[in-house]
Amino acid sequence: MEVAQRYSIAWKGLKNGRHDFRFEVDKALFEAFESTEIKDGRCEVSVGVDRSEKQLTLDVGITGHVVVECDRCLEDCRVPIDFEGQLVVKFSDEVHEYDGEVMWMLPGEDRVELAQYIYESIVLSLPYQRVHPEGECNPEMLERFRIVSDREFASIEAAAEGAGERGGGEWAKLAAREPDLAAADRRRADERLPERDAPGFSCRRAEAPEHDPEQRGRRYRPHLGRV
Repeated sequence: MEVAQRYSIAWKGLKNGRHDFRFEVDKALFEAFESTEIKDGRCEVSVGVDRSEKQLTLDVGITGHVVVECDRCLEDCRVPIDFEGQLVVKFSDEVHEYDGEVMWMLPGEDRVELAQYIYESIVLSLPYQRVHPEGECNPEMLERFRIVSDREFASIEAAAEGAGERGGGEWAKLAAREPDLAAADRRRADERLPERDAPGFSCRRAEAPEHDPEQRGRRYRPHLGRV
């Protein structure tokens, strides 16, 4: 029997009203979806189907555990699963995308396939951090990876922030000087530009020789007017 068929409901034979179903989840489901996170697991799935003339409303509950890799020591650890959700099944001759909450089926289909919904619900139930309870990690692996405590980590962060603040003053000084440095670069670039005469007139400045200190000082002397 295929895995998908183990988690399906033949809805056409159901009368209008409430109907209850139960499924058992094991390693085969996670292998069928080629899960790289979940290595094994045992979960019980309860499905309450409320059939009406136009649609099916499924109340789904999943409880149990799965086996994943501990983020702290990399050993296998059990993570509890406790999920409750609702799936609405609607019927249409047109093709609609499945969005995780509404499943569309053709009127001629007679079974509701729940394997994907159950698998995705279990994955979404996993906590962000997957670790053993305090004190249950492999001590040899902890020593190998040298996991720091919360207090040690806070101390490291505080030291890093202090170093950043001490260096901030020099960076601020350098940032303040940036416009002056850019202006100096522009002046040096202008002095290196070749001088060209336009047709009919000359735009070349008359400059005094560099060896004449009097002329060099006169070049930048402002005009003060007649005394």
